[in-house]
Amino acid sequence: MSDLQNPETRPASTADDEIDLGRLFGLLLDHKWWIIGITALFAIIGVVYALLSTPIYRADALIQVEKKAGISNPLEDVQAMLGEEPKADTQIGILRSRLVLGRAVDQERLDLSVTPTRLPVIGNFLVRQGIERPGFASSSVWAGETINVGNFQVDGPLEGEAFTLIATEGNGYRLRHNDKPLGSAQIGDNARFMNGQVKLRVAELTAAPGAEFTLVKRSRLVTINDLRSRLSISQQGKDSGLIELALTGAEPARAKRVLDAISTVYLNQNIQRQSAEAEQSLDFLEQQEPEIRQQLRTAENTLNRYRTERDSVDLTQETKSVLQRLVNIEAKLNELDFKEAEISRRFSPGHPTYSALLDKKQQLEDERERLNERVESLPETQQQILRRTRDVELNQEIYLQLRNKIQEMKIAKASTVGNVRILDHAAVQPAPVAPKKKLIVVLATLLGGMLAVGLVLVRGLFNRGVESPEQIEEAGLPVYATVPLSDTQHQLTRRIKRRRERHGQSVMAGILAHREPADTSIEALRGLRTSLHFAMMEAADNRLMVSGPSPGVGKSFVSVNLGAVCAQAGQNVLVIDADMRKGHLHHAFGGQSSSGLSELLSGKAALDDVLRSSEQAGLNYVARGSAPPNPSELLMHKNFSDFLEQASQRYDLVIIDTPPILAVTDAAIVGKQCGTSLMVARFQKNPAKELVIANRRLETTGVTVKGAILNAMERKAATSYGYGYYNYSYN
Repeated sequence: MSDLQNPETRPASTADDEIDLGRLFGLLLDHKWWIIGITALFAIIGVVYALLSTPIYRADALIQVEKKAGISNPLEDVQAMLGEEPKADTQIGILRSRLVLGRAVDQERLDLSVTPTRLPVIGNFLVRQGIERPGFASSSVWAGETINVGNFQVDGPLEGEAFTLIATEGNGYRLRHNDKPLGSAQIGDNARFMNGQVKLRVAELTAAPGAEFTLVKRSRLVTINDLRSRLSISQQGKDSGLIELALTGAEPARAKRVLDAISTVYLNQNIQRQSAEAEQSLDFLEQQEPEIRQQLRTAENTLNRYRTERDSVDLTQETKSVLQRLVNIEAKLNELDFKEAEISRRFSPGHPTYSALLDKKQQLEDERERLNERVESLPETQQQILRRTRDVELNQEIYLQLRNKIQEMKIAKASTVGNVRILDHAAVQPAPVAPKKKLIVVLATLLGGMLAVGLVLVRGLFNRGVESPEQIEEAGLPVYATVPLSDTQHQLTRRIKRRRERHGQSVMAGILAHREPADTSIEALRGLRTSLHFAMMEAADNRLMVSGPSPGVGKSFVSVNLGAVCAQAGQNVLVIDADMRKGHLHHAFGGQSSSGLSELLSGKAALDDVLRSSEQAGLNYVARGSAPPNPSELLMHKNFSDFLEQASQRYDLVIIDTPPILAVTDAAIVGKQCGTSLMVARFQKNPAKELVIANRRLETTGVTVKGAILNAMERKAATSYGYGYYNYSYN
């Protein structure tokens, strides 16, 4: 037979390694209420968070930075040659500087933090709703209770430390630090604490006795950094000169005041800067004026004396032309000297503005040198008259130029307005900018939904328990019955807990075949009864072992109810609880565990002493007995073999409930003495690989498992979309 015809030699299907989308979709349907519940829980958490979060408001203002002030500084003309103007980034940097923000911090006393003590979580929300102090409140602060701290100063080491102020009777208060009392004082007093390290004056306190406030004096630098983190500055459009300022905060009125303070400080420093430049230039010019005036007088006297000595010598037309050009050059050079003196206070010689001025100055000096060479070729008398006349006219030009600039600087100083103006003063937007309540609720809902779906899918992917008879058959075991999960059986189950057990175990408190004979689970066991009738015809005896790979798969349920179903068909059935460790089969019959199998095997009781009857005619049982220290050794004893022989002679069917084979070896010992063995697997609990290992362990001891029972099968979408589930009721 070829490999394609022999099913045992076919390669395993690769479908097992693929993701079954239908099963995943079914898992979501099966757990839809979990998904809906978790999603709703996250949505509620999002709503609660959005309602309880402190709203953050945004104040904004608009400032214009003009390219040039109304009246410019006369000594700044050379800067315009290179087209240099203050950039927007520069102005933004000034606005964010410690110079500006520090003055705003000082004006608004932002380094003083006063925090009222509220109820945890919901305190701020209740205050925002205007709820006043209830009768049970003690230290918390409620709506309508305020404090105004006029002065609070601490020494350097105490900056950033928290002080607790507690209102008392009679317009007083107490101060604590680290739960240590510092003293008390009255409202309006200039109080001193800790030997003068702490100075405090409370101007106003409207709060019930016991209300607590936390005072913190932060360092100036920390406060500036905090203010800078809440301040955003941006330029509107490229090269527009419009700068928008925005400040966020929980107190809208304070945010407006602080932003107005920042704008005003920036405006004032700009004006002060412009005025300071004009004043410096004016001082420089006024210092030069006496010296230039004295030079003019000296030059005039020298020219008059020479003319007197030479009897009023006149200049030729050519000499006058040279003289005029020299005077003009000297005047320009002198003007550049003034500008150089001003620019040298701002720039280094390598700066482009300074370099351009030096180049222009060098050109004028070269031209002056050429004119001086022409003067050297004139007659001596003409040379002397030209030089003295040049000195007079040059000093006159310089003096007049100096006087004009002094007047211009006086006008510029008196009319300095700066190149900054506030277009829009600070205004607070009516709606808070944070938290974004709708977005929070939507994101929380989406997060809850994704988390719930993820948990269901991950749990489903890791839960590889068998979900169909086909999976068990692929593991090499024929399926004798598929037993549906019974809701009625769940009602017959109760939980017990022994002393040394950390977790209790579920036990049967009744027999489902008696309570609900028409239950679908019992109908499935009737089908199993029919299958076993034919399977056991070839067996060596009438003994049936029921085992499983792990605890909690329903071995006892199958054993008891199968025995009841067979007894209802007229057979004499004995059900034996061979789990002498944790067997609980006696609970289903309403009996006790004592005087059972362990006593029989140890010789403490006879067979007739351990046989117990039940409500069902033809159904007897043997309890596990007292838990022995050596159950496996007792099962290997000859007494157990003798007991089974006697039971087989007395009863038509002997059903033995054993412990899980992967836990202990008891099932292998019992299976050696039973003609038929069945393995119970629980729906979505026992992986197919676990069944293979359990079957292999029994085979190594010589026990052949006839087949398997898939117990607690549920009608689920995951199995319907994946492997299919076929079960019907017929009434």
